[in-house]
Amino acid sequence: MTTAGPAQRAVLERFPAGHPRGSWPAEEYAATQRAQGRPDARVVMDLRTDQFLVVTDTH
Repeated sequence: MTTAGPAQRAVLERFPAGHPRGSWPAEEYAATQRAQGRPDARVVMDLRTDQFLVVTDTH
C-alpha cells in the first residue's frame, strides 16, 4: 500500500489578520474563486505572518 505525501498548496492571495472586517475579505475572495472554477479554494490562517491566506491544492 502506498500513501500520498502531503498536499502542496498554492497561495492565491493574502489578507492581513488585523483587518477591521477580520477574515471576511479572505472568505469573500475564496468564494469568488470557487464560483470561478476553483472548488478547493479555502482560507487558512498563517500564524507566523499573522495573515489569512486563500489557498488551493496543487496536483
